[in-house]
Amino acid sequence: MTDYPMVLSPELRASALHCLLETDPAAKARQVAAMARAHACGAMLLDAGAVLDASGAIPGRPPRPELVAPRLVGRRSMVTIEGRAMLIHALAHIEFNATNLALDALWRFRDMPADYYTDWLRVSAEEAVHFTLLAAHLQSLGFQYGDFPAHDSLWEMVDKTRGDVLARMALVPRTLEARGLDAIPPLRAKLAQAGDLAAAHILDLILREEVGHVEIGNRWYGYLCRQRALEPRAIYAELAAQYEAPVLKGPFNLEARRLAGFTEEELDAMR
Repeated sequence: MTDYPMVLSPELRASALHCLLETDPAAKARQVAAMARAHACGAMLLDAGAVLDASGAIPGRPPRPELVAPRLVGRRSMVTIEGRAMLIHALAHIEFNATNLALDALWRFRDMPADYYTDWLRVSAEEAVHFTLLAAHLQSLGFQYGDFPAHDSLWEMVDKTRGDVLARMALVPRTLEARGLDAIPPLRAKLAQAGDLAAAHILDLILREEVGHVEIGNRWYGYLCRQRALEPRAIYAELAAQYEAPVLKGPFNLEARRLAGFTEEELDAMR
């Protein structure tokens, strides 16, 4: 007996929407894992042209954490267990939102090649694992996901770009998620210096897999630019201005960005 019935539909995009609407984070992670396993064993069909409608609020999420402006999230001192827990909580919230954004990319955009949906299924499954690992580590520190306030900047851009897959690929994986490639190494160093080697090892895994997630965004952005006969750097600048994307600030993890598919021309502009 399999756990496939946790996912309501044998069609991949409908299943992704079902997972996205789930409000319990742990249940969402389990459902995403079940969906990925069903797909891997051939029990999941794809209807890329299906018109789907959400029956609930997107994304599904629990009543806590309280969502506040970024400046109100609070400082994260590594000196105390609570300070480290605040940082782990912030990272868990990012990974929860990243799970949701991958599911949204999977269900929302119609008529893309089959590999597009397989790629975002992979991202959703890996992000759900990241969240699960961080939430479990947070529990080991005596706290739960939802115990601290969090901000919603990542999802806000997901919502802004819901009408255009090109804008989504440009401004979420290759802009906001790519910032994680720069931020993770110094955060990892702080946690290791504080003696939290378990958290540091989780961040090692996240960084390795986030390179692949950003590469997926870069690859599909390039595909869409070619399909629409657009010059990638020029249209990126236009989209960043139109959707008020954050201005990128260094220092940048150039090697990770290179592995994630940024061109040498783009990297040179960051130096």
